[in-house]
Amino acid sequence: MPIQVQELECLEGRIGQITLDSPATLNALSREMIDDMQATLDSWASDDRIALVILQGAGDRAFCAGGNIRSLHSAITEGGDPDIATEFFQHEYRLDYTIHRFPKPVVGIGHGVVMGGGLGLLAACRYRLITPDVSMAMPEVAIGLFPDVGASWFLNRLPGRLGLFMGLTGCRLNAADVIRVGLADMAILPDERTSLTERLQMERWTGEAAADDNRLFRLLNQLNAVDYRTLGPSELANHEQAIARLGAGDDLAAIVDRLISADINSDWWESAVHNLRTGCPVSMWLVWNQLKRAQQMSLKDVFRMELAMATECTRRPDLPEGIRARMVDKDHSPTWSFSTLQEVPEDVIDAHFHPAWDDGTDPMNL
Repeated sequence: MPIQVQELECLEGRIGQITLDSPATLNALSREMIDDMQATLDSWASDDRIALVILQGAGDRAFCAGGNIRSLHSAITEGGDPDIATEFFQHEYRLDYTIHRFPKPVVGIGHGVVMGGGLGLLAACRYRLITPDVSMAMPEVAIGLFPDVGASWFLNRLPGRLGLFMGLTGCRLNAADVIRVGLADMAILPDERTSLTERLQMERWTGEAAADDNRLFRLLNQLNAVDYRTLGPSELANHEQAIARLGAGDDLAAIVDRLISADINSDWWESAVHNLRTGCPVSMWLVWNQLKRAQQMSLKDVFRMELAMATECTRRPDLPEGIRARMVDKDHSPTWSFSTLQEVPEDVIDAHFHPAWDDGTDPMNL
């Protein structure tokens, strides 16, 4: 089984626990994992015995490194069926939306690598805990995709132009960064993961949502949380003013030029700018447009928009080329369909925002 599902007995009631269980792939999401989680959550949503849910990852290295993009590459190329790739996104987004709107509290515990689809899962949880070793990013610009899994929603809620910067550069955030900008609620030591579960099992859960949620909130606040000042230096604390200043304005090409040419001596900054310099120009335009369009959207409409975008990405050459270069051949030299932002036609970008289901159907059954 690619996930472990447990129903933990408490003094009263039960805790549902889902553990992503593919450590060898950094718990990368497969279609089977997604569908198993969806079926489990659908069952627990109406089960009066289950008071709350814990979502975590197995192994020491990662909560979840994102979607299994090697499988995605095979579905798009090698005589595969692109519809399989589209269905993967449909099911993944439906799962994320389910967690966002789950009727019972969901506690996500992120450790190690939390990227792409992994961040989509964690961001959807009502309570988001991390360990000090966390490394978080939305790196899709490097493979010709865009920050999906609801990123149009949660990146727009970050301060300044940080959401745009994360999408354009795929920059990695450490634990101090994550707490600083609110992508997680608190940091706990790795040993606290087990003791938290044990502590929760000592409670009486009534099955009454409001009361259980209040009790959980109080218990989490009693944890021995890690003081964010001991998590190590925050890269964002050093660079957020530069990000806000260089990312200002309504001209994407000018913003990218300013970021690339900025005279900032920092390994973290140089790594982020390298990703920007070598990233997919179409993806950069998608980031720019998705964040603008999503500002007035509901969460449901955000996921519908992102599905339309992802579907179009599976039809174009950049996504399979990006995965080939980064994950298959690993030459790290993708040949993008357009070399610069200025070369990308407006109609190419617009095509990503015209869903094929304008007939009123809902492809994700939201």
